[in-house]
Amino acid sequence: MDYELNLSHEELEKRTHKDYLTTKKMLAVDSIEYHMLDKGDKEALKHLVKAAVKLDKINMELDNFHNLPFKEYLEKEIANGNETARLTKILFDAQKGVCALDRESHMVELARMNGNVIKMRAGKALYPEDLEKEEFHSILIKMLKRGKCKDVEKILNQRSVVERNGDELVAIDYIDKFKDDFAYMADELEKAAEVSTNADFNEFLRLQTKALRTPDPMLDAYADKKWATLQDTPLEFTITRENYSDEMTETVVENTELKALLDEAGIVPVAKDFLGGRVGIINKQGTDAILNVKKYLPLMAKNMPLNDKYEQNISPDKESKQTMVDADLVAVTGDVGEFRAGITLAENLPNDDKWSITKLDGGRRNVYHRQIRLITSDDAREKMQKRLNAILNHDLHKYYNDEADHWFTIGHENGHSLGPKSGTEGLGKYKSIIEENKADMVSLSMIDLLTDAGMYTKEQREQIIVTYATDNMMMSKPTMSQAHRVRSVMQNYFFIKEGAITISKEGVLDINIEKMVSTARKMLEKIIEVQLSGDFAEGEKYVTENFVWTDEMETLAQNIKKVSKTLNGRVESSLADRLLEEG
Repeated sequence: MDYELNLSHEELEKRTHKDYLTTKKMLAVDSIEYHMLDKGDKEALKHLVKAAVKLDKINMELDNFHNLPFKEYLEKEIANGNETARLTKILFDAQKGVCALDRESHMVELARMNGNVIKMRAGKALYPEDLEKEEFHSILIKMLKRGKCKDVEKILNQRSVVERNGDELVAIDYIDKFKDDFAYMADELEKAAEVSTNADFNEFLRLQTKALRTPDPMLDAYADKKWATLQDTPLEFTITRENYSDEMTETVVENTELKALLDEAGIVPVAKDFLGGRVGIINKQGTDAILNVKKYLPLMAKNMPLNDKYEQNISPDKESKQTMVDADLVAVTGDVGEFRAGITLAENLPNDDKWSITKLDGGRRNVYHRQIRLITSDDAREKMQKRLNAILNHDLHKYYNDEADHWFTIGHENGHSLGPKSGTEGLGKYKSIIEENKADMVSLSMIDLLTDAGMYTKEQREQIIVTYATDNMMMSKPTMSQAHRVRSVMQNYFFIKEGAITISKEGVLDINIEKMVSTARKMLEKIIEVQLSGDFAEGEKYVTENFVWTDEMETLAQNIKKVSKTLNGRVESSLADRLLEEG
């Protein structure tokens, strides 16, 4: 293919400069965490990293048709001494693709072909590159009227790549589509299971191996169910499957004729998964601290709004099927490792659409990412202080504590296990935004309850509230595709309306600490009502009413930009790189 570089050399020099390109460092070669491992686990780690790295290739193929060909083009240009291609490759490796949003919600597009900029598609590379939404809906309607309900159901599931088949579409299961790659991963996981020291972990690896070799979602379910029980293991390995990035599948609920035909056929459309890999070493001390919340989960479930109207993953009166670990990260690959505007602090999986939840009544597992959240350098702390000086009422600085962000994240991740566990698919493209909104409001609305119960001190309560509100401020208005960021704007606007926070005309944030929890509770009640409705129109109304970017928010955003130049980010994985060399 005839590719060209889209960004100028000057723009690339800026974006790859350390002031604009932040770096998150995974475990280093000389880390004590690695050297304390048993010999068998060190050997297993090599195979786990090799398996995870393969997900970079697979997920790039799901993301954009041009990712791998353009990567090959860049490598050839670099070999020929093209310095602009070398700089482009730095950004390509960071965002793991030709297109991605930066911290200011601008689309970074690295490539052109035949003079045209290569764009991000709503259907990514999950659907034919020339398939638009209207034709997609039309084809599905035609297929349903022809009685091809099973074919349509496969098209609208989480794990299929869709291709043209005459005047119809056909779904190919991920395992069939990437058979050789998944077989390679399975081989590596088998080798890891032969030497790893933990029997439970090895059982999970062997179940995951089976799921990688046969296109059967039930095999994934068995592996997920086992993975969700892992608590006391030295190593961490996950194939993450989350469906926030597919903007095509969920559009089917917007077409009234198509929606009626799907309902009649009993087909529930589910957005397609993108795949990530996580390899780590479990941090025992951090895990013990996180596990402190587990005894409070039934109390939180009992205090969820409208809890008599739905079933939730956490039971108010039974032992919670929820494990939690703090992981020192060796490698994050694929969907987890993409630095696209940001990178995740933690994950609560499997999601509610997965068969381990819906068919096997399995549990969920929270994995927290130490290397993503930790602020370890003086330079990083200095930048954080400059941000506080720019946007936060000075009287509130004493309450800001970067560790409180971690406490809030613990509440957020457990919040995903609370509230309705099914029936939200009808919210379409708003489902993920509202789910992230719910998780935040669960975390914030439960603070007084948990303080009274003894989990937090009064000082920690104030620190969590102020740190949450401060960190929720943004440097630009996001696009609707950024679920995590859209929910932040919605929350800021709602809290401003309720008088819990104010932003001055100068762009300085003030927080009414005593109104924050009750305001979060009010927003959470509305969220639950919308989720219970399962209605696209209700979801759209709720999001659009609150996704309002005010003049004051813009002024505050400009204040952030004056002290923070960061536009992009990347991951540095020196231990993983060494293990790959040795492997």
